[in-house]
Amino acid sequence: MNTPSSAADTELTPDVILIGAGIMSATLGMMLKELQPDLRIAVVERLDVAAAESSDAWNNAGTGHSAFCELNYTPERADGSIDTSKAIKIAEQFEQSKQFWTYLAQTYAVKELSRFINHVPHLSFVWGEGNVEYLRKRHAALTQSPLFQGMQFSTDKAELQQWMPLVMEGRDPAQPVAATRMDIGTDVNFGSLTRGMFYLLQEKPGVSFYFHHEVEKIKRKDDNRWLVRAENRTTGQKLKLKAPFVFIGAGGGSLPLLIASGIPEGQGFGGFPVSGQWLKCLNPDVIARHDAKVYGKASVGSPPMSVPHLDSRVINGKKELLFGPYAGFSTKFLKKGSFLDLPLSIKLSNMRPMIIAGLKNIPLTRYLINQVRQSPEDRLAALREYLPEARAEDWELEVAGQRVQVIKKDKKEGGVLEFGTEVVSAADGSIAALLGASPGASTAVSIMLGLIQRCFPQQATTPAWQAKFKEMIPSFGQSLHDNPALTEQLRAYTGEVLGLNAQVGNPA
Repeated sequence: MNTPSSAADTELTPDVILIGAGIMSATLGMMLKELQPDLRIAVVERLDVAAAESSDAWNNAGTGHSAFCELNYTPERADGSIDTSKAIKIAEQFEQSKQFWTYLAQTYAVKELSRFINHVPHLSFVWGEGNVEYLRKRHAALTQSPLFQGMQFSTDKAELQQWMPLVMEGRDPAQPVAATRMDIGTDVNFGSLTRGMFYLLQEKPGVSFYFHHEVEKIKRKDDNRWLVRAENRTTGQKLKLKAPFVFIGAGGGSLPLLIASGIPEGQGFGGFPVSGQWLKCLNPDVIARHDAKVYGKASVGSPPMSVPHLDSRVINGKKELLFGPYAGFSTKFLKKGSFLDLPLSIKLSNMRPMIIAGLKNIPLTRYLINQVRQSPEDRLAALREYLPEARAEDWELEVAGQRVQVIKKDKKEGGVLEFGTEVVSAADGSIAALLGASPGASTAVSIMLGLIQRCFPQQATTPAWQAKFKEMIPSFGQSLHDNPALTEQLRAYTGEVLGLNAQVGNPA
């Protein structure tokens, strides 16, 4: 990608500044340029390439979360019933993402956009009588929604052997087991998708990229525009940008920048960083014999983001197999960040919520410490719960990305730790930041759609923008959960354009 350069300091006045070259900024930038082609956009990124942090396929963002198999999205209530509200919401949001990607693939026919998504079945797998009963109830509850039609449930070991042979081989035949399967599951390489969208943006007039630039200052000026100062990390050249709208989509780096903006809405927010690791399979024969994302239940006392899964992925055209994640603790907010990120983020405005949330989550801290102290034998033992015949020599440890969980003020609790994503914006909509982690990338289109409506309220209600929303996302303004016919119609359409329909039932 071309990056403007000059020996002198650079001063620009775009309409929109996007901080961070990840999936969120790419999605927002594409949507805004489709809605208003004459918008001038500047993208500022501290690294020298796009999608190198949380959006990268090796840094967690590679599953295509659609709530088909993630058991933490369907908690069991005290009365034994299953709460499906979050799963239904995420499934619908993922369908919106597929619709927008379909629109881009149809409109631009770019290779990068046609190979970022692949068919991979999504399975949930549990053992033990209590867990088998939970999965049975979950299946019954979810299949009431058209978004989960076609989900299979089985306790038949012969059938499970066909679904996931490596998971069943070597398993105790007396162990009660169950699984669900959604054959229309997908795997998404969000790094590839992000770079594809930025490639499209680069070709459009009025879009500038500033890689290897560290944002040093964000300040509101008297004319209500935002001043963003950045420095080239190689040359020391200063970049000064002034714009009426700023989006902070810098992953774990968003929190310090939100605090630096000084907006009242950002006060009281803190962050709790969690690092991650995977076991990556090195044996091509093992990789070839597993074709699914198999999710289990998190261990008692472990956080939702630690849900173990045996994950088939397609990365740069090659099939891979990962198991994890193994959580850990680091004070960095970014994989390529500083160990001072956490201490420097603590301010008077967020100290109380962070302390209260910390005291309430001592078991989480203990869990993370224990994860850090795990030996290779401990990690192999966890893998063998899903792959009984796993061999240590077939796997190696791979460091994943950093996640920063949101801590925020709460009138009742004082401070709470959130597991999810949250958009924080100024009252006038002139600046917005995205905080948090999973299922962020998979629901980026829905999140950015809401952000646009919040931050560009006058334009968003015009007939022109409303029509464009509908063109980009055909289900815009409608509930797929309440409309089985529309769900089936749009899934068939997006599957056809994205090349998924022909893959269903065949190896990825």
